[in-house]
Amino acid sequence: MGDWGIISLVPTVVVILVALITKKTFEALLGGSFVGFLLLSFKKSFSEFTHSLLKVMQDPTIGWIILVCGLFGSLIYLLAQAGGTNAFSRYLLRYVKNRKTALLVTWLLGLCIFIDDYLNALTVGTSMKKVTDRFKVPREMLAYVVDSTAAPICVLIPLSTWAIYIAGLLESEGVVPPGEGLSGYLQAIPFIVYGWVAAILVPLVAIGVVPALGAMKRAEERARAGVLIPPGSAGIGLEIPEGPSPDTPAKLAYFVLPILVLIAATVFFDIDALKGVIAAVVFTVAYFVMGNLMTFHNAMDGVFKGFKTMLYALAIVVMSFVLKDVNEQLGLTPYIIDLATPLISKAYLPLVAFVSLALITFATGSFWGVYAIALPIMVPLAQSMEVNIWLAVGTVISAGAFGSHACFYGDATVLSASATECNNVAHVTTQLPYALVAGVATCIIYVVLGHAMA
Repeated sequence: MGDWGIISLVPTVVVILVALITKKTFEALLGGSFVGFLLLSFKKSFSEFTHSLLKVMQDPTIGWIILVCGLFGSLIYLLAQAGGTNAFSRYLLRYVKNRKTALLVTWLLGLCIFIDDYLNALTVGTSMKKVTDRFKVPREMLAYVVDSTAAPICVLIPLSTWAIYIAGLLESEGVVPPGEGLSGYLQAIPFIVYGWVAAILVPLVAIGVVPALGAMKRAEERARAGVLIPPGSAGIGLEIPEGPSPDTPAKLAYFVLPILVLIAATVFFDIDALKGVIAAVVFTVAYFVMGNLMTFHNAMDGVFKGFKTMLYALAIVVMSFVLKDVNEQLGLTPYIIDLATPLISKAYLPLVAFVSLALITFATGSFWGVYAIALPIMVPLAQSMEVNIWLAVGTVISAGAFGSHACFYGDATVLSASATECNNVAHVTTQLPYALVAGVATCIIYVVLGHAMA
């Protein structure tokens, strides 16, 4: 890893500029990554780029993401193929009578499916489209609500993939004794301020207390004119079949039972989303075939077609890992940490930690990776400065939640856009003002907490 100073920011700046100009996320990531390799070695840039791509594809994390997201696509396709998604939408429309309620139900459903941000984004996004479309809600607003109940909620729930991962880090760093990671995590939850603020902001936006801001205001105007999907969204959303004809209406159980199996299996297998979604797909295929809803051949055809619908989203995630690799080689994370360290005092440690780590997660698209880097730094720093250890841990977790929520190429952001059939750049530019409002509120609260607990 080199020490490139301010030059290490160049690839991320290129990504943001290209994304804003072209409205394309994959192309922006590709351009920013390649610029980074040009900086590292002009003559070997292409070879280094392909080497990085191969290294990323061999990463077990990427393999896990590809399997989880692809099989989520398979499950959603099967539910739609059997008419389960339409049945769920029809059921909700019996009780949802206006726009505000539609958005609040979306938010509540997101709170219920808290185990994993991928599961949350894909399930809630695909199941709520027809409900919110009835009330002319732009897809950008739906994507914002869905994305806001992904990572920001997962970090607040101790039985989530995020919590399990961070609890393991707390044990490995000696913050808590072995086996007590989750009990330690519980003590940090009150201090995960960004998660609380982002979660509370959604219903305020839904009922109109917080108005449409910036690009979201323009999206609302377009939706009132009858155009719900933003331009440039073709081929981005999941290609979901219409299901059986209205003459043979599907049962609500065709949606509810597979989702319950998905959640139960994920919990049963120690919050492992991969094992959970495999169990759910196997159950769904067996359930639909034995119920004579489709033949085994048609069910397996749906599994492969559904997997294929996730390819674009997965390509973005893979390329974001290539950008992460080049940022690591340029030393972006240590550079920002070194910039922030002289600014740290006991009272302002929570604020400086949140802002600096939020910038890192936003720039790199790496959230769990930043946790692994930052916690070993923050924990001894907080102990040496006699800062409440759980306040310090909470700021680190908050920063990762902000990055996942706000980053152009964050995995949950990409999946929220895909599930709601919304151009990823349109989703981010409409969501960013709300993420920044929540971020500013978080900064203010950390200043108050820092001084109160100093």
